[in-house]
Amino acid sequence: MYNTQKDKFAFGENWQNFLSVLTDEHIDEAEKALREFLHEKDLHGKNFLDIGSGSGLHSLAARKLGAFVYSFDYDLQSVACTDELKRLYFPNDKNWTVESGSVLDAEFINSLGKFDICYSWGVLHHTGFLWQALYNAQLPVKDTGLLFLAIYNDQGIISTVWKIIKQMYCYNWLGRISMISIFYPIFFLSGFLLDILQFRSPAKRYQEHKKYRGMSLIHDWRDWLGGYPFEPATPERIISFYKNLGFELIRFQATGHGFGNNQFLFRRTKKA
Repeated sequence: MYNTQKDKFAFGENWQNFLSVLTDEHIDEAEKALREFLHEKDLHGKNFLDIGSGSGLHSLAARKLGAFVYSFDYDLQSVACTDELKRLYFPNDKNWTVESGSVLDAEFINSLGKFDICYSWGVLHHTGFLWQALYNAQLPVKDTGLLFLAIYNDQGIISTVWKIIKQMYCYNWLGRISMISIFYPIFFLSGFLLDILQFRSPAKRYQEHKKYRGMSLIHDWRDWLGGYPFEPATPERIISFYKNLGFELIRFQATGHGFGNNQFLFRRTKKA
């Protein structure tokens, strides 16, 4: 998937660190986010595929909502994180499968069968081959099934600059320290200024962020700075792409800030 080991971010390592601060509140917010965007009270009887499960948080949320869950990730540390959450909350559960696999491997994807809900939040734009990943992600969606995606918003030249920053972060330890030294203070101060302008407490901002992302602020900063490969797309291109594959858009939520993730919920209406 990647040309070298040094040109990709250690997502799994970040997720393993996140598990050390995971709380029941994180899990509750992840469940709530799934229910609200899917417009479902629960997922009982649904087959749920988590493409790029990361920490396993949303796989856990789907399982707690009653779904039969299949989780996979390319990053072995992420697979271990998801396995650990399963061990802690659903030990020896036959209705939750955790495996290693790549969304770019069409043979693997086709071997999984069909699912009521295919879910991939903030993953496909990090594969290095966005459009192949987007195509493969829809392969397991059953007739009338749902595809829930979150993809980084393309801001043109701004996104190009961020891509360079992410490359520098991932290149070596010096690049990583340099980017952290520059951007962590910027992230903190910009958030602080927004709090003042919006008459909002830092604690409230943290709660709002956790509701949106289901993860801690520091881990999200690290994920953003180091998230490379990085290939954003405009909403129009994503929607057109899936329309041509026989999907209809039933829900869209634009990022609250330009460089975040746009969220899409598609339903398969016919075969491409």
